[in-house]
Formats: sequence, structure tokens, C-alpha cells
Amino acid sequence: MTGVQGAGLPRVYSIAAHRGFADALVAGLVPRYAEEDFGLARLTLLLPSARAARTLSEAFVRHAGATGTQGLLMPRMALVGDLDLDEALGPLFDSLGAGAAIPPAADPTRRWLRLAEFVGQAGARLGRREMTAPARLRLARDIAAAIDSLLVEEIGVEELWEERVLNALENNAEHWQENTKLFYAVAKMWEAELAERGELDAAARRNLLFREAARRMRDNPPATPFVAAGITSAAPALARLLRTVADLPDGAVVLPDFDLSMDAAVWEELGSAGDTSAETPFAAGDAVTHPQYHLKLLLNRMGVAREEVQPWHRAGIGKGPPERSHAISSLFLPPEASKSWVDLPAKRRRMAGVRLIETANPEEEAQSVALLVREALDEPEKRVAVVTPDRGLAARVAQHLRRWNVAADDSAGRPLSQTPAGRVLLLLAELAGEHAAPVPLMALVQHPLVQQDEDRQAWLRASRLFELELRGPRKEPGLAPLRPIAAEAGVSEWWQGVEDRLEPVFAAGESADLAQWLDLLAAAGEACCGLGLWAREDGRTLSQFVEDLRLHAREAALHVKADDLPAILRDAMDRVAVRPPYGGHPRVAIYGLLEARMTRADLVICAGLNEGTWPQRPSIDPLLAPGVLRTLGVPGADFRIGLSAHDLAGMLGAPEVVLTRSRRDVAGPAIPSRFLLRVRALLGADLVDRHVDTEVLGYARAIDDGRGFDSKPHPQPKPLPSAEQRRKDISVTALDRLRSDPYEFYAGKILRLAELDLLDAVPGPAWQGTLAHAILEDWHAGKGTLEVLAEHHLRALSAHPLLRALWWPRLLAGLQWVECQLAKKPGREPVKWEEWGEITVDGIRIFGKADRIDRLPNGTLAVVDYKTGRAPTKKEVENGYALQLGTIGLILRDGQFGHLSGAASLFEYWKLGKNKESETGFGSISSPLKLSSRQQGIEPDEFLPKTEQYLHEALGKWILGDEPFTARENPDAPGYSTYDQLMRLDEWLTQQNGDEA
Repeated sequence: MTGVQGAGLPRVYSIAAHRGFADALVAGLVPRYAEEDFGLARLTLLLPSARAARTLSEAFVRHAGATGTQGLLMPRMALVGDLDLDEALGPLFDSLGAGAAIPPAADPTRRWLRLAEFVGQAGARLGRREMTAPARLRLARDIAAAIDSLLVEEIGVEELWEERVLNALENNAEHWQENTKLFYAVAKMWEAELAERGELDAAARRNLLFREAARRMRDNPPATPFVAAGITSAAPALARLLRTVADLPDGAVVLPDFDLSMDAAVWEELGSAGDTSAETPFAAGDAVTHPQYHLKLLLNRMGVAREEVQPWHRAGIGKGPPERSHAISSLFLPPEASKSWVDLPAKRRRMAGVRLIETANPEEEAQSVALLVREALDEPEKRVAVVTPDRGLAARVAQHLRRWNVAADDSAGRPLSQTPAGRVLLLLAELAGEHAAPVPLMALVQHPLVQQDEDRQAWLRASRLFELELRGPRKEPGLAPLRPIAAEAGVSEWWQGVEDRLEPVFAAGESADLAQWLDLLAAAGEACCGLGLWAREDGRTLSQFVEDLRLHAREAALHVKADDLPAILRDAMDRVAVRPPYGGHPRVAIYGLLEARMTRADLVICAGLNEGTWPQRPSIDPLLAPGVLRTLGVPGADFRIGLSAHDLAGMLGAPEVVLTRSRRDVAGPAIPSRFLLRVRALLGADLVDRHVDTEVLGYARAIDDGRGFDSKPHPQPKPLPSAEQRRKDISVTALDRLRSDPYEFYAGKILRLAELDLLDAVPGPAWQGTLAHAILEDWHAGKGTLEVLAEHHLRALSAHPLLRALWWPRLLAGLQWVECQLAKKPGREPVKWEEWGEITVDGIRIFGKADRIDRLPNGTLAVVDYKTGRAPTKKEVENGYALQLGTIGLILRDGQFGHLSGAASLFEYWKLGKNKESETGFGSISSPLKLSSRQQGIEPDEFLPKTEQYLHEALGKWILGDEPFTARENPDAPGYSTYDQLMRLDEWLTQQNGDEA
């Protein structure tokens, strides 16, 4: 490197995208700075992040292996983003931070909580409506981010009231002005507290460290070499430090993926990029979304001309084709320059080694990516990197790779809230906020970390018995109302142990300080899980999170309601990443965009290339208007698009690259990434088809398709149970299912597979019907008024207060309609209600319950069936799919209901649902009979004979005969979906419809 740069010029270098930054950097550092017996130990590397340090360490190891080096002394690595930068560089400068008397940095958690307090105080002074605790905490994060963005650019909050900024603010809506006032007030309150405590914000302290390090380097250049590598942040203080490093005798600054082949005119088209001579540092016409824009901004702030940047003299182990860098340069041309694509020859547009895959959905995309990884692993020593900002897609890919026992950890990590240990804390918070709601309760007691000792099996067995009784609509809030359910399930002793563990969570009541909540949650979590809660990497991260948050929460004294607690904790835990330990496949890596910087692999798969994912949707600052930020000289939201473009440009330099997207995401149809559209446009219609990979996509679809593997489609189920299994007593309701869908009868009555209610279920017709029948039974028996009985039965069901409040008015209105109807018909007298009856037909017992039987004035009987849901249509009754009323009429004629028998002449459905024409707004009467010449239905004289005919036919075919219980035998019958999965309906019905077509 000596002699490459002219005397007195800054030593700034660029490593082209196709060379592979980390490996090329190491290949050049070793011959330049390695010393005998010392290796690279005297060299200090300034790096952007801890991930970059790890990536570079791996590159040093690869270089040593490739060159046969025995042993390796690594350079010192200091991170410019580290708050302890003074400790990393201090020995070189005689205690950098202490020597300059730089105050310590304020703790970020404490700042967040204190800002939330200040938001409430400042909002009250400005006359704003009081916000909830979660809203204050979310706004506090936004304020902290806005403060940092100003500090990084070395802008004081006082500049908000300069004339140029006020002029920009006047052109914005009133809410921007109000938000600016709130931001200013909170920022000044925070500044006062920092001054009182003798602290600085982390960004301000970092600026001072950069400034002091640069001053020490200029005044007393270090005797050992300094190299800043991979740093692209254009913060002014950091830019000055980098310029100082570039001016050192043994210093250098190495930029990643800086385009040296770009034309001067294109460089100018990028815009002013922080030029202090311009009206604003970021002009409205600047190409801030270009991948080179932030590097131009950095060079301008370093005071380095583009012509002074020299190419790095070495290439990496996994370098790509050189022509790729020219294609990347053409790919991201700004608007005016991109007109040259029209005349660009094919050889300048060709991107050899780049493949394009477009899938139908994210699952298919993940399957395709996993197949590409698995295929690459068959080649010895080939390294594969999957890069995507979509963490859901990354998780899918990792799961698919497990099919081949390939462990690929997502280095971006998982949010703490989605880890097992984090879920325990959140579930406890949800229990407190939702007063022991069924779903979080059962999720907690059956959580894999709970009761991990030798009694785990017995614990799960008891919890499942309890869950069976708990299913259905939500019960009364709290733990105590669940004791009768535990007694019903026979697990009272087990439930007492659960209560003892969870009771502390409810000790705080409806609200408490955040620190108190954290104490209670941590105690309950440990009571449930023991020390195993903190054992693994997610547990250790959770421990640090809880300790840090409650330490500073004691000072802030933030009062939080119980129902706000889950949202607060989830929002905070989502920002904490739990990264996997070492142990994944050595040649496979899954990265987020930050983690992928500086990395290189032989095959790089860039996945999730949809707009809104890559690049992500720009998030507008909710406090400071875009025009205000531009006037102040703060990069806007679109600036991050340029960073995403730079990330992709770096990935495109790999030897092999695959770009994937899906046409749909979880929200619906997806738009291709603007970057992917540029790739297609650059290639043109003549080349793009050559780069599309359909083979892998075909394999991915074949895995889930099932065709081509000698597998036959599942036939329509037609079970044939034995004669003994068939001979069952039949209820009047089961008879309907036997005729309409024999398979439903087979599954429910012969196999005895009953459908389970959901946890915390919405009250359905069955629940409503049970409640209404119980109330009407007691009312007919004269046990009280409808109002009193309705309240009594709702409480007897331990119904949740909200459920009672919602159902009380409509339930009572339906019941009062029944009362009104009976009052209008004084000659009609209910004689039996909720009474069981039975007959024997062909040796089979037919039984059922009559909701109500009335004595009519003419002495005949009327059969009434109460319906809280839909009543059967006349067509369904006529076709024999709804025989309940007729079968009860047969039992009444040939048997008895509590010593009552006789001929029924009227059959009615009394529906308790909404009816605008009813005096109470609920209730209506219908009959399956043809009661007038204008009506349809069965003639009254034919109703019971036809029912008897259908009954004998059903018994003869299925109960006493050998007819198969065919699934969905009558497609026009009203169908239930209870057993659709058991009968594998989608498999054979689709095939059957296709054959018919």
C-alpha cells in the first residue's frame, strides 16, 4: 500500500462489491501490517459493530487456513458504536474518556422511563388530553429517537425556534406544530435532568469521544497503525474522526462497495449530500434512496474528494465476477442517468450468476430457499448465506432446513417476547390484565417451562382434565370462580397448587407501579418454572431485561393499570433480540440486513424482495415534520431506503446470487421491491427469462403436491361398522344427522367423537339453547319471574360479567316474547316441558326430549321446539333431514312423555332470535306444515306417516342393515363442519368435482 497514495493525501480505499469486503480486507491487511512474532497485534481496527468484528474474525481464520498460517495473533478491534469506546481506545491515548473529563452516558432504560414521565407533565402544561401509560411510553421512545437523530447531526433543540425552521413549520398542519412544542418541552426537561445528574446522552457522549480521539491523533499520532473498515455512518463527528485516521502515517479508511466506476455526471446527480455551501444539507432533489448517497455524504463531511478514493489492492477468497460491479453500478443509476439503459449493450446488462425466483406465497418461497441451501451443501466447502429483513420468512426457512437435519440459526435473533422464557412473563402479565382469562391461563399452565420436574406428566394430565371443563364461554373473572370447575374435573388439589403460584400476580389489584408489577411477575414466574426460567439464553436475556427495567422503574415510579401491562411489556420485549448460541451448521447462515453487512458467501440468497419488506416502509417521524428535519439537516425517512439499496448492492457482488420474492404475503397481494424491478428492467425482456429459475420452484411445489409419488387420492369415506356396532339407541336429534349425513352419525354416535368447545368461546346456539331451556323450564314450573330466573341461571353458569351484560337484554327480550305469546292464547295450555319420552321401533329405542307440549282448545296436542339459532326450512323437513318434531309426535302418539300421550295436530318452531315485527324485537313462530293454501310444506295429515316412513327407512338401511355410512351422501342437506377434517373432505371432494367436470 505504500506509494499507492500520494504524499499528504488521505488514505481512503474502496473494496468493490464483487471482491467480498471482509475477505478482501484481511487479504490486504495481513501483508501490510503483520509483524514477525507479533502478527497483527499492534494493529487497531475501528469497526461499525460487534457483528462486523465477528465477521472479520472469521475472515482472519479463513485467511490463515488458506495460507497455511500456524497460529494467529488478531488485531485489536474497537467498535465506533460502543458506549465504552473510551475503554477500547483508552490505553492508546492515556485514558481517552477520563483524560478529557467526558461525563458518563445516561442509561437508555432510565431515559425511556423518565421521558414517559415528562411526556405526561409536559402534556398537562400544554393542555393535551391525558394519555395512557402505553401511549406515553411509546411516545417516549419516539422522542428519544428524535433527540438522538438531532444529537448525531450535532443539532441542539434550540435550533427548532430559529427563523428558518419556524418558516418550514408554518407550512405544516397544526398537529405537527403541537407535536413540535411537546417534543421541545420534553427535550428541555430531559436536558435539565442530565445537567443535574452530570450525564450525557449516549449519542452526545459518542460525539465527544470521537472529537477527543481525533484531537489526540492529530496532536500525538499513535505509534501503532489504525484502520477504519466498513464504517458507512456519516455522522459529522465520526466523519471528522475518519478523516483524521485517513491522514495518519499508518492509517487508512476502507469503505465497502464504494462505486469507483460511476461517471462524474452521475455522481453530481446524486445531489448536494450534506454540502455546507448548499441551502440545506439535504436538498429536496437529492437522490437519497441511491446506495451511494450516504457514502457521498460521508466523503463530503470527511472533506475527501471522490477522486482521492483508491481501489483496495487485494480481492477476497470468495470474489465474484468483476463485470458484476459494472452491472450493479448501472442497476442503481439515478433517474436521469438511467436513461442510458436504452443504449446499454447486452454485455453491460448481463448479470451472470444471478438468478430470479418468484413464488406464489411466503411458504413456497421459504421452501424454495431451503432447497437452494440444501443443494449448495452438497458441494464441499461451499458457504451459503440467506439474507432477508423478514424474520417470519427466516424462521420458515430454518424450519424447512430441519427436514434434512440442517441447523441454521437466524443471527438476527428472535424478539424476547417470542421466546419460551419471554412468553412466560407475558402470559403472567396477560393473566393480570385479563383477570385469569382461559386462553392465557391454559397457555401458562401447559407451558413447556412450567413444572419441569419429574411430576410434569401428572401436572399435564391434571391440566388437560381441567381444560376440558373450562372450555366454552368465559367464566367470572379471577381465580376463585374456577375452583368449582377444578372440583368438577376432579383436580382440586392440583388447582390449589396453581392458585398458590399465581395468587401473587393478582395481589397488586387493578393498578400498581411498574417496578411492583415486575417484582410480582418475576416471583410468579419463578414459582411456576423454578430456576429453569432463567437457565437458557432466552432466560438469561429475560433476567437482564427484568433487572434493568425494574431497577430504573423504581426511580420513575410509573403507575400502570393491569390491563395496560401486557402491551407495555410486549412493546419493550419486542426490541430485545435473543440471538442463538454457536452450534448451527458451519456453512449456512441466516442474516438480517444489519448482520449481513461485510459478510460474504459463495451463494447469497436475498429473500423477501417485496416493497415494504426490502426496502422497508419509511417510518415518518411522528414529532418533527419532514420539512423541519430537512431544514435542520437531519436525514429523512427515505434515507434508509438508500441504506437498504446499499445492502443489496453488497450482496449482489457474491459469486452466486439468488433473488426471491412471493406474489402474496400474510396481508394479501404484494408489490415487487423497487430494487427487483430495477434488476428486471436492466436485464430487459431479452435477458430476464434466462435468469429466471423455475427448476427449484418446481421441486418446491412437488414436495407439497404429492402427485408423482404413486399416491392415490383419498376416496370418499364409506365406513362399514359391524352389526353390533350399528345397533345403537337413537335420539331424535341424531336421527336427523343419520339421514342427512350418515358419516356424521357414524363419527359422533358410533366412534363417540364429540366436538370440543373452544376456550373462551363465543356463546353459540348450543350454549344459548341450554340457558334458554333451563330458564323456561323453571318458569313453566312457576319457580319465579323470567327476570329473576334469567339472572339466577346466568350466575349459576359463572358467566363473565361482560357476557351477562351483553346477553341479558336480548335473552330477556326473547323470553318475554314467549310470555306474551302464551298470554295471547289463553285457551292454549302448556302441559309438559323439558320432558323425556321414548318408543321402540324395529327393536331400536328412539328417545328424545320435548321442549314443550301444549293442550289446544280442541283437545289435541301441539309440539313446540324452541330454537335460539336457525330453524329448519320446510324443504329440509320435507326431504327428511329435520325429523325432530315429527319423531316427537310419533313418541307422543305411540309412547308417552311423563304419562302424557295422544295425537298431535300442530307442530311449531318458536324462534327466539331477532324479529323486527315482534313486540319485543325478538321471537317468531314457524311450522313445517302446510297450514294454508298459500303456504308450502307437508300436509298435516301426511306429516307423521312421512316421518314414520323416513324413520323405518333409516333404521333399515344403517342401523339394522349393511348400508355404508357415506360421507356427505346428500350434498343438499344442511351440513356441519365438525368432522370435515376427519373425513378428509378437501381431498376427495376436490377430486370428485374435478372428475364430474
